[in-house]
Amino acid sequence: MLARQRQAQILERIRETGAVRVADLVRDLGVSDMTIRRDLEQLHAGGLVEKVHGGATAVPGAALFEPGFAAKSAMQQTEKDAIADTAVTLVRPGMAIAISAGTTTYAIARRLADMVGLTVVTNSVRVADVLNEVHRPDQTIVLTGGVRTPSDALVGPFALSALRDVHVDLVFMGVHGMEPRAGFTSPNLLEAETNRALVAAGRVLVICADHTKWGVVGLSSFARLDEADILITDTGLDLAARDVLAGQVRELTIVEQRSAARPGRAPARTQAAVGAPGATGGSMAAEPADA
Repeated sequence: MLARQRQAQILERIRETGAVRVADLVRDLGVSDMTIRRDLEQLHAGGLVEKVHGGATAVPGAALFEPGFAAKSAMQQTEKDAIADTAVTLVRPGMAIAISAGTTTYAIARRLADMVGLTVVTNSVRVADVLNEVHRPDQTIVLTGGVRTPSDALVGPFALSALRDVHVDLVFMGVHGMEPRAGFTSPNLLEAETNRALVAAGRVLVICADHTKWGVVGLSSFARLDEADILITDTGLDLAARDVLAGQVRELTIVEQRSAARPGRAPARTQAAVGAPGATGGSMAAEPADA
């Protein structure tokens, strides 16, 4: 096992449990005490873990911090619902799409359960479950294999192998963070690698991210801002961030949360048509003047 793979496994354990012991890592990874201590020293030097006697712990607020699915589901629910409502308008019956793991993408999958003739490729256990529950004979659900993360994503070599020869019309991607220099990021090295494979599989990349993701930098980048064909976010995003994103992504869509929208008004949408994969052109979202 390469040092990078071994260190990724160590980080994953710390993310799940908050701490690791050298003795346990030696036993489970099948390497020497010296090798594990050297790995921990390198991770500590990079600011990714805190060394303690006999092991290491997570660093509060570090870039590898990743809440579990249940915790993330309770955050920004109205924003996620508004983003999901807009995202599903891009999907047409008979399409092949990919959906990454995440709570916003899970909200999208729930709205696609009754779509006719879909083929859905996903590395999300939750997404696969919600689509399989309806037992539609005209839908094909492909779940990659892999190692499960706290966000219920399947990642690693098995997931990469499953995605290597896949080609889809749309990729719906959730993110841990987005920032001008780092781009779109994940707190998980293996998940970032799997996300890169998902990005490569699609003709059109649709990033679905609420405003709280702006300025957050996870451990590993998986795409630049300018690789997003469409980015759907909410009105909580500040004006400076909108200007940056409008200059990078091909189409920026800003939607109003249900609780903020006035009766009879549709969410703010892009001026360009975004429903057809491969369509050219785009602009920043047309925001109501008094929003």
